[in-house]
Amino acid sequence: MIHTVKANKKTFKTINFEPGFNVILSDRKEEATDKDSRNGLGKSTLIEIIHFCLGGKIGKTLDKRQLSDWTFTVVMDLAGKKYSISRNTKEQNKIIVEGDCSNWPIQPERGLDESQFFSNEHWKDLLGVLLFDLQLSYESPYVPTSRSLISYFIRRNGHAGGFLSPFTQYRQQAEWDIQVNNAYLLGLGWEFASQWQILKDKEKFLQQIKGDNTVSEMVSDLIGNSGDLEAKKIRLDAQIRTEEDNLKKFKVHDQYKQLQNDSNEITQQIHNLLNQNISDKQLLEYYNFSLTEEGDAKPEKVIKIYEEAGLVFSDNLIKRLDEVLVFHEQIVKNRKNFLTSEIKRIEQKITNTERQIQDLDSNRSELMVTLRTHGALDEYLHLQANHQRLIGEQKDISIKLDNLKKFEQGKSAIAIEKELLYQKAEADLNERQKQREEAILIFNSYSQNLYKAPGNLSISVTKNGYKFGIKIQRSESHAFENMKIFCYDLMLSTLWAKKKKSLNVLIHDSVLFADVDERQKAKALQLAELESRKEGFQYICTMNSDTVPYGDFSENFDFDKFVVERFTDATDDGGLLGIRF
Repeated sequence: MIHTVKANKKTFKTINFEPGFNVILSDRKEEATDKDSRNGLGKSTLIEIIHFCLGGKIGKTLDKRQLSDWTFTVVMDLAGKKYSISRNTKEQNKIIVEGDCSNWPIQPERGLDESQFFSNEHWKDLLGVLLFDLQLSYESPYVPTSRSLISYFIRRNGHAGGFLSPFTQYRQQAEWDIQVNNAYLLGLGWEFASQWQILKDKEKFLQQIKGDNTVSEMVSDLIGNSGDLEAKKIRLDAQIRTEEDNLKKFKVHDQYKQLQNDSNEITQQIHNLLNQNISDKQLLEYYNFSLTEEGDAKPEKVIKIYEEAGLVFSDNLIKRLDEVLVFHEQIVKNRKNFLTSEIKRIEQKITNTERQIQDLDSNRSELMVTLRTHGALDEYLHLQANHQRLIGEQKDISIKLDNLKKFEQGKSAIAIEKELLYQKAEADLNERQKQREEAILIFNSYSQNLYKAPGNLSISVTKNGYKFGIKIQRSESHAFENMKIFCYDLMLSTLWAKKKKSLNVLIHDSVLFADVDERQKAKALQLAELESRKEGFQYICTMNSDTVPYGDFSENFDFDKFVVERFTDATDDGGLLGIRF
């Protein structure tokens, strides 16, 4: 149980708790308006302080400039002995413990003042051993922890989301964490829930290496389709064999590049000679045509030209024209001789050019034979590099095919493991029928105490692990959900009160009773008082004074005698911290 909560500041209201039922009340001053509030008086802050001293992260309220260098202390029982536990808001990794720690599995360090202290990580491990009989370490990463288990007995409101469901104690709690911790608290085989998560991790890994719509294109391309991969591998195998054969036959010529250049140069020479031949043939054709068209000079034509011009020629002029004709005949003869000579010269040139083209073409043919049967070194290296690339692709596809086979084998193996695990877990749950029935009967009796029809706590095993559920008739409202949490928490406290190692404390914030019908609220508070007294655990609740259902309590139930502290908004120092900010 918790005996005391205090701090190192005089303004702080030290709170002393009693065994059994305890109430922290917030009073509202009479003249307060609707805008006044008791928020900030310290009800939720008190719960934050207890969590803080039990290894939790510092809450929003405590993580304020005004509370810097405050030391909070919780005096409580651990494994049957009384201890004082202190933690400073500045030195959060140092947990100072006063009491006998000689038989603890982790021994404290010593300060200069001989004080005993632990790191927060060691402190959380120790709380697991002292409060819940956990081991200091487990092989599996999915195990119950002191912080998770504590949070089912001391739920945190606000951003933590401790009042969303009986089986969760914070928002977005992982499914494995829900299964593992609830199974442990209910005395079931929590190890099965741990193994389920390990199998789920394997499935997730296989899905990632196989590739699906939930992973990136790069990962999804890691393996591919077996049919496509086999076809691609067959094609690559054939291509690699061809490449290997080509490489074996490949002959490297030392002067391959020079031969290639020579071949190109000869080709260019042939093109030039062919172009020249075409020009020569065109000129030859023109000369032949000119030779056939060239005629002898005739005086009649000359005379006729002058007569047509209207002139009369004398005999002397005619005689002189005869001389001109003789001269002209000589010119025509000389031109014919020139054309004949040029025709012979061009024909000879064409013949020589064609012979030269034949010689060059013959030389080029010899070079091409060499080039076809040999290759350059860089070409060989290129072929070799391409061959290595194909081999790399072939190996990559072989790896993908191997992974695909492993994936299919892994899927089958996991399916078998899940089925075997399901059978073992179901058999184990049947063997623990006594524990399951005890939890169900206690819960049912508590819910029936609040409502006419008993609620139903269901505990079962599915292919995906443990499944927990609660049904209470007409339980659609938020108030009904809160009462499910109340009954479940009270049931857990009753179960754990019987154990040698237990937190033995159940704390409920006022938010749990918000919107709850006055009659159910009164029944719940009386039930908590009765069970905590009968079963020997401590129950602490915080409430606003104007929400206490005095008119619905039984006649012999004196609620006010259980009030251990009252906060008020009448003065600035009326809250837990004694200051306002």
